[in-house]
Amino acid sequence: MAEGAAAPCDLVTVPARQGLEAVDILRRTAAPAVGPVLHDGACDTLGFLVPPGTADGWDLPGSACTQTSGRGVRIPAEPPVRGTGWLLPPGDADRVTDPAMLRRALGEAARIIEAADKCS
Repeated sequence: MAEGAAAPCDLVTVPARQGLEAVDILRRTAAPAVGPVLHDGACDTLGFLVPPGTADGWDLPGSACTQTSGRGVRIPAEPPVRGTGWLLPPGDADRVTDPAMLRRALGEAARIIEAADKCS
């Protein structure tokens, strides 16, 4: 993507613990599949940038997918919401996270967290 250009995207938000597990899972795949990730100031939630239109069919319990003005947000150099920061800032490619891979990673993360909580 050319410097200064911004690809449109939607935003999937999840609880931070599940999101951090999902980031690790996505980074361990054969072709790392995680794009820019935001965190809120309190680190309660993480936000994954995904392709525009993802919100239309997103229905994963415990998460939300949002569009802005029905057209998605764009990947900015600076975090788009006051009080947030980049966990993983936009890289050279400015790619977004594949929603199908994110869905699988979030499911696996939920199972890992459930198993860990049962052991404590």
